[in-house]
Amino acid sequence: MNKILYTNRLLICAVLLAVAAIYTSCKKQNEEQALSVQKPYTYNDQYYKNLRAYKASPHQVFYGWFAGYGNKEGVIADYKQSASWGEHFAGLPDSLDFCSLWGGIPSLKKNDSVSTYNPIAYGEMRKAMEVRGIKMLAVEITRIQKPQFKGRYPLNDEGIQAYAQWLINQVKDNDLDGLDLDYEPEGDWLQNENFNKFIEILGKEFGPKSSNPDKYLVIDYYNQAPLKEVEPYINLLVNQAYGIGSASGLQSRYNGVSSWCPPGKYIVTETFGDYWQTGGVAFTEADGNTLSANGRRLMSLEGMARWNPTQGAKAGWGAFYFERDYNNGPFPFVRASIQAANPAIR
Repeated sequence: MNKILYTNRLLICAVLLAVAAIYTSCKKQNEEQALSVQKPYTYNDQYYKNLRAYKASPHQVFYGWFAGYGNKEGVIADYKQSASWGEHFAGLPDSLDFCSLWGGIPSLKKNDSVSTYNPIAYGEMRKAMEVRGIKMLAVEITRIQKPQFKGRYPLNDEGIQAYAQWLINQVKDNDLDGLDLDYEPEGDWLQNENFNKFIEILGKEFGPKSSNPDKYLVIDYYNQAPLKEVEPYINLLVNQAYGIGSASGLQSRYNGVSSWCPPGKYIVTETFGDYWQTGGVAFTEADGNTLSANGRRLMSLEGMARWNPTQGAKAGWGAFYFERDYNNGPFPFVRASIQAANPAIR
């Protein structure tokens, strides 16, 4: 009995020491807010070569607006010490195709009023472009009467030209992959025929009819679509299909532009500004299916990835503030949607 009791005491002591060691380790890690937690993997050169080849191959693209690296002032002083890789370009999913720079253009210049001074983010962004093949786009809500412009651009052809040139310079000066125009005029003068003139000017510099066809010209919109005349000049038309929980709802959105926008240029997107914790809203496919491949309730981000218009295969899908999904795992909903649209070869 004494030997058994002694042995039991040794076991108890061993367990207590192990728990203490784990507690001390966790406490130290929490205090340091270690970036190694869920830190992205690094791979060899062949992996990245294959990844860039995949990006260049025919596939449905994932399109995301990213803002985690910037705040309302456009600067994160503590970017290097950020506890979440979801706020880092280095933490972006490898399979991301297009990244619209909603947090501003990371810059090395402290006094650049256009860009976000964030040299660490700048270095990570360049590496994401060059090594992982992620396309980085400048983004602009295209309203010529913005209060911050304070009459900078007259409401005439000269003003359209000047505004367009300002955006062209942002892409060229920062060596980005193109331009994302957020078309939500809400009464602004720069809409319809005036917006067509704007697109014609930009289309000479970026997009399929330009002198730089490797630079992308993209329009995204919510309810008010641009006029059909923009189509020859753009690579992609991105719809903010936020909160749409059915294939029929997505089809209705596409039917509104299907007379002029081919499905191969069309992208649907969800907002993770609202639905990051659930992966979207509950989604029902055209055949009535409500389950994902893993048997769980199908949510709209994955539903959008799986959906295609009846007219043909779409260009892709995506999400606004997609980086918030990092808090779930990281990126479980984003990765599941990518797998649904572009299944890995096993």
